[in-house]
Amino acid sequence: MAVRHFLGLLLGVVVTGILLAGTGWASQDAARGVVNGAAAAVDPVRDTTALIGLGAMLAAGLVLGLVVAGRVSPLATFIPSMALLAWTVVYLLDVHRALGLVPADPSMSPEIVQAGKGMQNLLAEGVYAMIGIALFIPVLMPSRWAGRQRDMEEGYDEESSPSGSYY
Repeated sequence: MAVRHFLGLLLGVVVTGILLAGTGWASQDAARGVVNGAAAAVDPVRDTTALIGLGAMLAAGLVLGLVVAGRVSPLATFIPSMALLAWTVVYLLDVHRALGLVPADPSMSPEIVQAGKGMQNLLAEGVYAMIGIALFIPVLMPSRWAGRQRDMEEGYDEESSPSGSYY
């Protein structure tokens, strides 16, 4: 049972990275076709960047859904939920400090800077707070902390079954 929670912890760290970097990077490409709140004339045949961004957001949503609905340790949802909610609280208390945590240094790779700008937008718009709350809900369910019923059983005892029984 401890191995299940250790693997959930590792999965939680990976999911945190996927959600932060993936949604941050993809939000910049997905919003490429929106200018000043109105949809611009973006031709997906000529400029597929917006479609790649939407595909990356769909992949991040799929990972989110699998972790929330899957039968894994609740640590897989607890780690990213605490990271997102803590970052949101820091943003509410001190905007400059929270935005200073974003990798947006121009000396970094352009993809990392793009992901950082997307993270700033998603943090400021409250999207990370909503995702953090959605990830925290499975932690509150006691059935997620207990192992499966067959994991809790000691094993099959042949002597307790009546002789001649198939079961």
